[in-house]
Amino acid sequence: MTFTEWFIFFLIIQVIHFIGTWKLYVRAGRKSWEASIPIYNAIILMGIINRPKWWVILLFIPIINLLMFPIIWIETCRSFGYNKSKDTTLSILTLGFYIYYINYFTNDPYKENRSTKAPTPFDEWLGSISFAIIAATIVHTYFMQPYTIPTSSLEKTLLVGDYLFVSKFHYGARPPMTALSFPMVHDTIPGIGIKSFVSEDDSKKQNNWKNKLSLPYLRLPGIQKIKRNDIVVFNWPADTTKTMWGDVSGKQTYKPIDKRTNYVKRCVGIPGDSLEVRNGYVYINNKRTILPDRAKPQWYFEVNTGGKEFSRNDIVKYKLQKESRILGNGLYLLNLTDEEAASLEKNKIVKSIKKHIEPKGQYQKSVFPHNPKYPWSSDNFGPIYIPKKGVTVSLNENTIPFYEQIIRRYENNNLTIFENDIYINGKKASSYTFKQDYFWMMGDNRHNSLDARNWGYVPFDHVVGKPVMIWFSFDSDLNKIRWERLFTTVGGNGKPVSYLWLVVALVLLYALYSFRKRKKKRV
Repeated sequence: MTFTEWFIFFLIIQVIHFIGTWKLYVRAGRKSWEASIPIYNAIILMGIINRPKWWVILLFIPIINLLMFPIIWIETCRSFGYNKSKDTTLSILTLGFYIYYINYFTNDPYKENRSTKAPTPFDEWLGSISFAIIAATIVHTYFMQPYTIPTSSLEKTLLVGDYLFVSKFHYGARPPMTALSFPMVHDTIPGIGIKSFVSEDDSKKQNNWKNKLSLPYLRLPGIQKIKRNDIVVFNWPADTTKTMWGDVSGKQTYKPIDKRTNYVKRCVGIPGDSLEVRNGYVYINNKRTILPDRAKPQWYFEVNTGGKEFSRNDIVKYKLQKESRILGNGLYLLNLTDEEAASLEKNKIVKSIKKHIEPKGQYQKSVFPHNPKYPWSSDNFGPIYIPKKGVTVSLNENTIPFYEQIIRRYENNNLTIFENDIYINGKKASSYTFKQDYFWMMGDNRHNSLDARNWGYVPFDHVVGKPVMIWFSFDSDLNKIRWERLFTTVGGNGKPVSYLWLVVALVLLYALYSFRKRKKKRV
């Protein structure tokens, strides 16, 4: 939906509210017209139901408001004496329209000094759970989100089995765009495996997809911009229900932006950069990029041992059981850093070691922009321009492969190409001005990462947040907790330092404080 469409929808909700409550406002000693003024009517309603006025803010926060509306319905009913379990059930099942019955078909007086305490233990439990979910959803959506590392694309910096806290406020929290969804879960409901959100079935619009049930994209101000070589969590631009949920019907329905699969990569290129990959190394503006010291880029190396086997120590040191591919006749394909390869080369059983690099000029169909005009491989790629908001580029048969997806999918234009002519929204175009910033996200595990080299640019509206801390880490291969990684920061230089001792100390201090507080109450 556009802002205009959502404003009209908001006004319709206000009309529904006025029609269903104006008599209740009068019974409560207010004026009937007060039920018709947007926002003001909500402030007055909080006074009527004897609840704090700051609740009004919660009514305008996406997802949170879906949890708040049933609470307001129930509290409104209770304010006029309808506080039985039957009334609570009817107010929820009728989506609040039970209030129409109280408004027009009853004359029960307003309970001005009613107790706000829940009438039954079950209602009290339900209220506590509801507000716990609301509080957790606010933290999850606007401040900090837990995230699990599922793949080895950032191996050695972030490990498979790391559990992260991802900051939403560093780059600016992004309010939910999917208006109807299950709180605190992503694209599927755990244990059930079905979609966690409601969206328009728009499978016919594969090129220019808009979900009419979505809220307009907004982002709160951040405290910093994405810097080159930051590790970033973002929604995978290429994610569709077809690829993620095994849809074999041939349809390709794009998921809403905020419900696309979460990915974590290193941002090696920022808006305005010229990026090139030469023999596996990234060059920005014609200079080889210098990665942070915690980054450990890896490649596949062909290792010849002359038929001899590695020792047990070598197997553990270089993770040969996990990362190796045995090619036969004493040949191995090992995933190593340059430093590890140099160390392994000194091993007496190694006859030769060579980095496995796809040569320049070899066309790989899986590599962006997926066009034979650009015979690029994942190891020799570019140069390309990373689009920057407000910058205008020329459009022609040579540049359109890079920007076609941006114009169509990410910036929601109708683009058609007829012979050598390009039309945007029905008008012939020879240039295009970008509406937002784009980034180039890659994994440090160069030969074992699905990243921007495969799908292209990542729009800023897909950015989720910045990983700031590893709060838990579990090695499923060895079936043990990596204690040294608990509560370590993701960024910074040098060897990661664990702050587990500080967390334990704070927990013990809080436990001691709570114990003393309970003891004083008993006295």
